[in-house]
Amino acid sequence: MQRTLAVVITVVSWFALIAQFELMMENRVVPVPETTIRFVSFFTILTNSLVALFFTARSLNLKFTYTTGLLTAVTVYIFMVGIVYQFLLRHLFHFTGLQWVVDELLHTINPLLVLLYWYFYEKKDAVKYSQTKSWLIYPLVYCIYTIIHGRYSGFYPYPFVDVTKIGFQRTLINCGLLILFFMFIALLFVAIGNRIAKKRLQPI
Repeated sequence: MQRTLAVVITVVSWFALIAQFELMMENRVVPVPETTIRFVSFFTILTNSLVALFFTARSLNLKFTYTTGLLTAVTVYIFMVGIVYQFLLRHLFHFTGLQWVVDELLHTINPLLVLLYWYFYEKKDAVKYSQTKSWLIYPLVYCIYTIIHGRYSGFYPYPFVDVTKIGFQRTLINCGLLILFFMFIALLFVAIGNRIAKKRLQPI
């Protein structure tokens, strides 16, 4: 069952990513190279790509995927994709057809599938709070990249980091709040994971 779920997540991830890329290319308003750069400038795309690569490797039973805390880190990242979209971005879009399907796969289905996998198969008692600090490197680098890339391209993937509309100071504050929220969610996952692990060890 573990490998089956890993394969399902792999298939869903790659399908959604490829379909989203095709949709962006069909509706592009800038040349192909810039469209490609914009595609990989979305945290959603980067994180679902990370999920796709991780679970492809996990499906192949590659040892590095069992590194302590790696699954939890990936789960935190994709969980953030889902939670931020549901509360901050969903109301901004009204997709139909294939775009709606892909949107739901990237922002809802995949986060739920990965969360389910984490719940059943992560070795939660081995994950430490101290590991969460290194997990912040990814979102921090992403925020820096987004601001720098936007400065030269004029493209900002999300309204809460759009310097042209909300200003540089507000963008920095939003990035800071997101990093803090990342830390909170990461610590919460470790805490919940440890609690689940302890309950499973208790005699019935």
